[in-house]
Amino acid sequence: MERSYEVARDTDEGPRHARVGTVVWGLIVIALATLLLVSAMGWVALNGTYVLIGLMIGAGAALVVGGLLAARKGPRQVTKQHQQGRL
Repeated sequence: MERSYEVARDTDEGPRHARVGTVVWGLIVIALATLLLVSAMGWVALNGTYVLIGLMIGAGAALVVGGLLAARKGPRQVTKQHQQGRL
């Protein structure tokens, strides 16, 4: 029994962009780490509840704005695999 494997090739479809969710979650982690550092140094006393509420509001707003901007760019290009019905 012979198996055939397709090799994934790097196609030149133009520049790749970061996903909005990845960027937003990265910013949340950086903001949280910065707040923890500032709090540990004693510069500011932080209320954990207010910090989490602020982070969630900021993250939600960033995801909505990023989604709207991504939708504004229009539909993505159809790849050859989509055209051939493989995906």
